[in-house]
Amino acid sequence: MKKKWTLFKVIPMFLILLLVVSGCGGSKSGGSGKKVELSMAAWGNPAEIKVYQKGLDAYEKLNPDVKIKLVPVPGDNYEEKLLTELSAGKSHDIFYVGDNTMPKLVETGKIADLTEFLDSSASYVKASDFADGLWGAARKDGKIYGVSVDNNPLVMYYNKKVLADAGIDKSPQELYDAGEWNWQAFEDMTGKINAAGNKGFVADGWTAHLFSWAWSNGGQLYDDNGDFILEDNPQAQEAFKFLERNIKKGNFTYAGSLPKGQGADAMFMSNQVGFVAAGRWLTPMFSENKTLEFDYIPWPTNTGNKMEPAAIAIAYMSVAKDSKHVEEAMKFMSFYTSAEGQKARLTGNGNAVPSVNGVDELITDDAIPEHAKYLIDAREIGVVEDKQVQIPGLEQELRDIMELMYLGKQDADKTIAEVSKKAKEKIAEHRSK
Repeated sequence: MKKKWTLFKVIPMFLILLLVVSGCGGSKSGGSGKKVELSMAAWGNPAEIKVYQKGLDAYEKLNPDVKIKLVPVPGDNYEEKLLTELSAGKSHDIFYVGDNTMPKLVETGKIADLTEFLDSSASYVKASDFADGLWGAARKDGKIYGVSVDNNPLVMYYNKKVLADAGIDKSPQELYDAGEWNWQAFEDMTGKINAAGNKGFVADGWTAHLFSWAWSNGGQLYDDNGDFILEDNPQAQEAFKFLERNIKKGNFTYAGSLPKGQGADAMFMSNQVGFVAAGRWLTPMFSENKTLEFDYIPWPTNTGNKMEPAAIAIAYMSVAKDSKHVEEAMKFMSFYTSAEGQKARLTGNGNAVPSVNGVDELITDDAIPEHAKYLIDAREIGVVEDKQVQIPGLEQELRDIMELMYLGKQDADKTIAEVSKKAKEKIAEHRSK
C-alpha cells in the first residue's frame, strides 16, 4: 500500500512539472506554439509592393513563428482609410504613414509610442541610427511615433530618347558637369521637347515640388519660427513666376491635366515626356522596361551654385496601439527600418534611399541608372520639410490654390497672395488651439 500511495502522489507532480516545462518551451511570440499573424498596410505601385515584400520575407525567415500579410492600399484614399480604421479599432498592426498624415495620427492617440521599445534590447534599430533631421512630425515632445522606413530625395529623371528626338545635343549631365545646369537651361530644353511634339516636364501639385523650386532659387516659404514669409521673399516669388511662365509656354504640363489613365510615369516610359521629378520610387518600374533609357540629374538651380537643396520625401512606419500583438509588431517595425531590413528591401534597384548609416553602397553600387550617386548627394543637402507638415490640412489647401495656376486659370501674383492668405490663416488657427 505504501508503494501504491507513493506512485499516485508522484504522477500528479510529474504532470504538473510537464505542463510547466511545456509552457516555458512554447513560441516566444505568445507561448501557444501557433504563428503570430500580423498585417501591414502600405501604398505603392506594383514594383514598390514587390520591394516591400522583400522586407517581410527577410523577417519571416528569421522569425518562422511570425506571418505578415502585406495589404496594398490605393494612395488616393490611403489616409482616410487609415484614420477610419484606427478610430474603429480595426486597423492593420503596422502601416506606412505619410509625413502629412503623421500629425493627425499622433493627435488620435491610436498609434503606439515607440520610444522605449527602440531603446530596448528587443529592437533591431536604435533612434540614434537615424539622422536627426529625418524625424519631422514623427517625433513630438520627445516621444517617437513613427520610424522612417527609408527616404527619397527628389531628383529629375530624364528620358534620353525624348531628348535626342528633340535634337538636344548637350545632355543635362554635360551641362551639370560644366556648371550650367540651371533654370534657363531647363526652360530651353523643355521648350525644344515641347516643340518636337512631346511634353517637356510634368509638374506635380505636391508642394514638395514647390519647395524644391523655391529652394533652388535660394528662396524660403517659412522662417525658422514656422511663419509663412512668401510675400516677403522675392526668391520664392520668382519660383512661382518661373512655373507660371513655363506652364503658359507649354514647356511644363500639370500632372492633374493629363488624360485619365495616363500618368507621368507611364508617359515617361512610352517616350512622351522628357523630365519627371521624383525620388527613387520610380526606378524599379523604369528599370524593368529594358527599352527605356533614363538617368538622374539634380534639380536645376538659379543661384549660380551647381546644386541646391531639394525636398526629401519620407514615409514612416507606425504601430497600432490596439494591436493584439503590439510587441511583435514593434519588433517587426524595428527590423524593417533597420540597416538589415533596409538592405533586404533596397538591394537591387530598390525604391528608396537608406535612412540609416552604413548601407549607402546599396545606391552607389547600383548600375541603373548610371548616376545613382546623385541620390546620395541630394540626400546630404536636401531638406525634410518640418514647418508646413505640422499644420493639418494645409498641404491640400495650398495644392488646391496652386492647381488654378497650374491649369492656367490664375496668374502667379494672385496665387502668391491667395497662398499666403490661406497659409497664415491655417497657421493662426492651429496655434490658437
